Amino acid sequence: MLRHPLIRPLAALALLLVIDFFMVPGFFQMEWKDGHLYGSLIDIINRAAPLILTALGMTLVIATRGIDISVGAVVAISGTVSALLIGGNLEMHNGVPQYVSQIPMAWALAAAMGAAILCGVWNGFLVATLGLQPIIATLILMVGGRGLAQLLTDGQIITVYYKPFFYLGSGYLFGLPFSLFIAIGVFLIVALLMRKTALGLFIQAVGINPVAARLAGIRTAALIFFVYIFCSACAGVAGLLISSNIKSADANNAGLLLELDAILAVTLGGTSLAGGKFSLVGSVIGALIIQTLTYTIYSMGVPPEVNMVVKSIVVFAVCLSQSPEFRHLWKRMFGASAQGKQ
Repeated sequence: MLRHPLIRPLAALALLLVIDFFMVPGFFQMEWKDGHLYGSLIDIINRAAPLILTALGMTLVIATRGIDISVGAVVAISGTVSALLIGGNLEMHNGVPQYVSQIPMAWALAAAMGAAILCGVWNGFLVATLGLQPIIATLILMVGGRGLAQLLTDGQIITVYYKPFFYLGSGYLFGLPFSLFIAIGVFLIVALLMRKTALGLFIQAVGINPVAARLAGIRTAALIFFVYIFCSACAGVAGLLISSNIKSADANNAGLLLELDAILAVTLGGTSLAGGKFSLVGSVIGALIIQTLTYTIYSMGVPPEVNMVVKSIVVFAVCLSQSPEFRHLWKRMFGASAQGKQ
């Protein structure tokens, strides 16, 4: 049991929760108010949902030896498109003023997801068809995509006034955040596809050795194309949740550095940066670790800048832990010292 790959991320999450228990007053307290639960844990879950979605998409990309650093820009594009199309015009109905959507909300959400999927098609085309390095291919969209979102909004924050749209990111179902159910639904669908079909095995094969996988009959290019589309789709849903939660579209800051958190969540969960080995459950736990860490830092009154320093240290430690050379050097140093004491 101690060698199980999920033990380390679970232990890290448990350690953070213990620290919060002693350092953050009332951290585990929850109350029922206005038909749903209130509390620190509920806030963490609600704010972790977009990161969980992004991490699920990033997991499959990294499993194929790829990387997608454009997810933050896709979040900005998705949120911008939905906010521009929904807006909220004030109209009078039976003498009562109320805000209505500019177009049906379903069409606005479909357009936002369509824009996100087009971003995935672009990334997949560059990586799978043209053979560009994933970090270079997605860097193009990382810069250009956020610029496009800023052009659509003229650099301004677009406010949404249509209340049904708010339910996506800040609504509640059965007393729990509705965004949590969206994240769980996507996780279950992906987990079923990975477990009940050959898709998970194909992704592992491509990540371990893409040449051998192609010679074995796997359509490697099509599979890589699919995972980039899926990653952008997950980022698109995350963008809708974020835009709904803040009731606006901020093309300058929405999803900013979300790619760092997604990659960190995936690696914390045990997915290998070298490809092949991946864990969806681990990625979810990693996302919860990051959100809990962020909440802890803010709750303790530590300056927000420290949060970035802590994350960079965690990234450095994770990369070292996945380095065979470092593990070999560690064993040589401490193995030799242990033998010398004996």
